[in-house]
Amino acid sequence: MISVGDLRPGMTFQYEGNLYVVLEYSHNKTARAAANIRIKMKNMRTGSTTEVTFGNSEKVARAHIEKRKMQYLYDDGTSLVFMDNETYDQIEIPSDRLEWEINFLKPSDEVEVTSFENEVLGVQLPVNVPFTVTETEPAVKGDTATGATKNATIETGYQIKVPLFISEGEVVIVNTIDGKYQGRAK
Repeated sequence: MISVGDLRPGMTFQYEGNLYVVLEYSHNKTARAAANIRIKMKNMRTGSTTEVTFGNSEKVARAHIEKRKMQYLYDDGTSLVFMDNETYDQIEIPSDRLEWEINFLKPSDEVEVTSFENEVLGVQLPVNVPFTVTETEPAVKGDTATGATKNATIETGYQIKVPLFISEGEVVIVNTIDGKYQGRAK
């Protein structure tokens, strides 16, 4: 058990039978009242975020999340198949649990699969990943003083906004957290 005062962003814990990761932490102390700790947390099973206020003396159980490097193999229509490169064990994760991540997965990509007591929770992608632009709109001349953008489709089928100078076949870096263009790959 750990005190809620020791929680920090990125830490995982168990609370009311669920697994959470801390997104934001704030310690609030008013004049005579006892200190309160406000935690914004994400449920690691459902992906929903909530905010909870704890008393300063409350405790929660620490959750030790296992992370294993695995290779994405393929999508069989209902689930995504990953393989451990050391043991060659394969696991399947239902597609509906990885709706966001599938936009940035290419066959043979290395990812971290997170699990808790042999229960697979999800996949952690690298933050910035290179992708080839497969389709893009033609650039439209006009007011470009405001950083004009156009739509582009990357090799996974996901659409992003890119600057006008990006053309088909170029390799761009995409942030997997917000799905935005970060720059050209070098």
